[in-house]
Amino acid sequence: CSAVSHVNPLERPKVGSFGVPLPNVGAAVVDHETGEYLPLGEVGELLIEGPNIMKGYWKRPEDTKESLIELDGKTWFRTGDLVRMDEEGYFFFYDRKKDMIKYKGYSVFAREIEEVLHQHPKVKTAGVLGVPDPNVGQLIKAIVVLETDARGKVSEEEIAKYCEENLAHYKVPKIIEFRGELPKTDVGKVSHRELREELEEE
Repeated sequence: CSAVSHVNPLERPKVGSFGVPLPNVGAAVVDHETGEYLPLGEVGELLIEGPNIMKGYWKRPEDTKESLIELDGKTWFRTGDLVRMDEEGYFFFYDRKKDMIKYKGYSVFAREIEEVLHQHPKVKTAGVLGVPDPNVGQLIKAIVVLETDARGKVSEEEIAKYCEENLAHYKVPKIIEFRGELPKTDVGKVSHRELREELEEE
């Protein structure tokens, strides 16, 4: 959604938060599957409503149906962002809904694993995604770009061990692949969309 819905107040900003809703903008956190409201502190999909929210997509009724939801007599926009709200009404971003991985019933945030990988001194960048698997739902795959001087010297086993030491057991990547580079978005972030498209073409 391109509409601005939140701002971090200058007089009392919070590090790591993208702020509180603007005046006349409603925001809620719901279970991304059931659409039910979630209590404070729980991670779910961000919904927003107000005068700055679109009425729908032009001549795209299916996209409109997927993006808008009726709750309590109001029309809410489903942002696709997974967030949590604290007790003061500040919102914190966790991941995009489409980037969340389902492994053995667990919900795993790709971004959390990527942040751990980025802390490894020999890792330049990394992208994490789910690979469909009939037994567990999705296997966690990490595509890693090593620093130039580490290439050929760091093994998949070393990266896996590092993840085991810094992540819960169900968040540890089961597949690790090294590459020379990763596709990027216009703002320089790893393009999960392109990684997913590559996976679908395999």
